[in-house]
Amino acid sequence: MGKSKTRILRKGINNQITSMSRQQAVDEAAVFLNSASMNEAVDIITMFGLSAEELLEAGASYEAVTAIKNIFIE
Repeated sequence: MGKSKTRILRKGINNQITSMSRQQAVDEAAVFLNSASMNEAVDIITMFGLSAEELLEAGASYEAVTAIKNIFIE
């Protein structure tokens, strides 16, 4: 995520959650992946640097995680 989007989220514009724990981020990303909201999931994953293992443990489907496997840092 770029600097501009990070600043927008910090300001609270777009009615985004301004403070989120890592566990909440994992849960939200898993929900977004299961509901096919890939853009929102990718934003959360890149912001927090989540791993595929964390998402799979949180309940994300294997197919959804493998569909975005190129954004994970190994």
